[in-house]
Amino acid sequence: MKSRKGFSLKSVAIIIIVTAIITSLTTGLIIYNNSKLILGSASLSSDSALKEFLKVYSSLDENYYEDIDKTKMIDAAIAAMLKYLGEDYSTYLNQTETDSLSNKLSGTFKGIGISITNGNEIVKVYEDTPAFKAGLKENDKIIRINDTDTEGKNQIEVANLIDKTKENTLVVSRDGAELTFKVIPEEINTPLTTQVYEKNDKKIGYIYIESFTEKVGEEFKKSLEYLEQQGITSLIIDVRENTGGYLKGATEIASLFLEKGKTIYSLEGKDGVTTYKDETDEKRDYPIILLINENTASASEVLAAALQDSYGAKLVGKISYGKGKVQQTKQLEDGSMVKYTSARWLTPEGECIDGFGLAPHYEEDIVQNEDGTYTDNQLNKAIELLS
Repeated sequence: MKSRKGFSLKSVAIIIIVTAIITSLTTGLIIYNNSKLILGSASLSSDSALKEFLKVYSSLDENYYEDIDKTKMIDAAIAAMLKYLGEDYSTYLNQTETDSLSNKLSGTFKGIGISITNGNEIVKVYEDTPAFKAGLKENDKIIRINDTDTEGKNQIEVANLIDKTKENTLVVSRDGAELTFKVIPEEINTPLTTQVYEKNDKKIGYIYIESFTEKVGEEFKKSLEYLEQQGITSLIIDVRENTGGYLKGATEIASLFLEKGKTIYSLEGKDGVTTYKDETDEKRDYPIILLINENTASASEVLAAALQDSYGAKLVGKISYGKGKVQQTKQLEDGSMVKYTSARWLTPEGECIDGFGLAPHYEEDIVQNEDGTYTDNQLNKAIELLS
């Protein structure tokens, strides 16, 4: 297996005011199905190997010379079964880890619903959010949050001034006047970062997908329709640093572009190969480029391969991670979860990219300059190709 280095994406200048929990649990994750694991079925009750396991468990519980934490012992036993499979993607998650993963992929966060850049300038106020309802507007400059000045602070530092547990007081500068707003954070859908680049009289849309959450298909469609209202003639989809999530999200996004009947992906499991095709009447025909890198994995690769093979999209960046396996998750009654590989996924051309990744049509780097800033040659190349 080739080595893969960690990579910090520096090209996205807009930071959404949200504190996200990023854990290793989601690395290369692609979830096909999520269901409850039902114990005590007829097939399990007649399983001789399981009976032997229960005999050992009962014997230890009754006869071990010290008290046993039975919950921890069962956790260790389940983890050992999955470790026996010898495959990195099949793991046991305790309740805390399961909750963390669920929160990460829920597609919601607690915040006020603005995006900022240059430290304190509001560049986007999302509809139906606390900020929108309070009257904050794009181009407002945040001067103070809860009596703390924002001058000299970067986007992350300004975002961290928001107290998610109570009402916040924001003082902004608008048209030379100072205005005060009271805003209470709420649970809202995680918005996607969007932008329009203009070059050679062409408008190029840009959407950054951080993760394939439960809500990503819905949010992507909103972002796409917004960009199309701005008159874009082409689109850049940025899935760099996107390590995966729900396969459903990749399918929903691909279906916005593909002609009905085109293949999105196939799954190869114990029972053979099942092919999944676009069943919607919605489609587009303008040029698309996807930005990928070493940490573009799993559901991100499914989307990139689908749009490359079935739409004709081009890929720019670096060779992707190469995660060609699909996991199912089964939630246990105590809130923990088992996650195991149930199939390989194949591109529309029938290829498995596991361990290899997707090769870009145009290989480019992000370069660090002497002054510490970054030049995003990957994004710049995409804009050049579409203009």
